[in-house]
Amino acid sequence: MNNYEAIFARKSVRHYLMEELPAETLDQIEIYSREVLSLFGGMETECRVISRSDRAVGASGMFSVTAPYYLALYSEPHDKSLMNAGFIMEQIALYMCTIGLGTCFIGRNILKKSWQVHRDKEFAVLLAFGKSRDSHVRKPIEARRMGMDELCVYKEVPRQWMKQLLEAARMAPSSMNSQPWRFVVYDNRIHIFSKKRGSDELNRLEELNFGIMFANMMVVAEELWLDVDLIRLDELSQKNFPNNQYVLSAILRP
Repeated sequence: MNNYEAIFARKSVRHYLMEELPAETLDQIEIYSREVLSLFGGMETECRVISRSDRAVGASGMFSVTAPYYLALYSEPHDKSLMNAGFIMEQIALYMCTIGLGTCFIGRNILKKSWQVHRDKEFAVLLAFGKSRDSHVRKPIEARRMGMDELCVYKEVPRQWMKQLLEAARMAPSSMNSQPWRFVVYDNRIHIFSKKRGSDELNRLEELNFGIMFANMMVVAEELWLDVDLIRLDELSQKNFPNNQYVLSAILRP
């Protein structure tokens, strides 16, 4: 299994075996985290493996996930640092799936105060991981996701590569399975919107959600050898849409 295949097989794991992982496996994860691509350039990030024995994670109530390990991502302060963090962490979660580990994004900030800053970088997102009690994968049909017709408006008949990008985006995990994204689809581009929720700004969780979804799209682009740019178009940024907020566009380079 590679990262592309993991998009359709990975599931969020909430129950783990409290077993230590080999030091070699933890080293592989840290190495991979240093090599993974960012969504936005010029933004320094760093990942840190946290063991349950470090007692860095506090209680998180009814949505708590107790795992033998957590991966914390820290970032330089930036208005898009959370989206960038989601983009990076999803690639790592997919990689962990390929090596047989379960993962779950932690939506709430449950790191203790002394762990909130690392090397002048601020905490952004936490991923629980370890060996799953049950299977860490599932069949794509078992994923509870909206259908394409609910998520997409088709302005032109999409090509096959476009369908694969959209399917990977549809499969992306999101907080409370909210699936906030909507897509306007053309022959060689996808305009990506967020459902409006009474604010002109994406909230913290939605920033992470979109970063995760963009990672899925770019993993597919790499798998299919497509040159796809994720960019923000001025002409759409300046428009007011009644029900949706413009986020980015995925455009195929000729």
